[in-house]
Amino acid sequence: MLRHIRRALVATLVMLSLTTPGLGSAAAPAKENGSKPTPEQGDYRIGPEDVLDIAVWNNTAISRTVPVRPDGKISLPLLNDVQAAGLTPMQLRDVLIKKLAEYTPTPEVSVIIREVHSFKVSVIGEVKKPGRHELKNRATVLDALAMAEGLGEFASRGRIVILRPDGNTLKRIPFNYNKVVSANGANGEMENFLLQPGDIVVVP
Repeated sequence: MLRHIRRALVATLVMLSLTTPGLGSAAAPAKENGSKPTPEQGDYRIGPEDVLDIAVWNNTAISRTVPVRPDGKISLPLLNDVQAAGLTPMQLRDVLIKKLAEYTPTPEVSVIIREVHSFKVSVIGEVKKPGRHELKNRATVLDALAMAEGLGEFASRGRIVILRPDGNTLKRIPFNYNKVVSANGANGEMENFLLQPGDIVVVP
């Protein structure tokens, strides 16, 4: 009798594991970079003034919290200056592992973004409160306009432009406010794209 009950219980658990998300698989391992979800993990690129937690397993001499300098570098014992700005946490981790491998076998490193200070965008022109805004999360063009307290009375809503740094030039991306707010579903979301650090929203 007990054997039949056990078989029934096992069968029930198997069915649950197939129908319940995550029940039949091990929990996803924590990302080694440990980066916070603000901004989104993975694709966020470190910038000047950000604060990073660098942890090297079994090496407290190197492990520490460091700010990213205005020149985009961080300073660590033994490694001296290391370029951090422009890299994702995972990319920086790989760089540190490669450099540390010259001194210790199979180093284990994690990079955590403790504070974000480099994610800044500007909103200028015909808005109620023009200025530069420091973002803690991903933001769209409409989010930036909301931070500027909305469009001014004489704003040209169909001629908004986002200036995006691209090397030594500025890329111009048109944004039609009227089209975005009147669009439904996915089309509106596609038009209302995410901003990147350094973007300038110009409202003529």
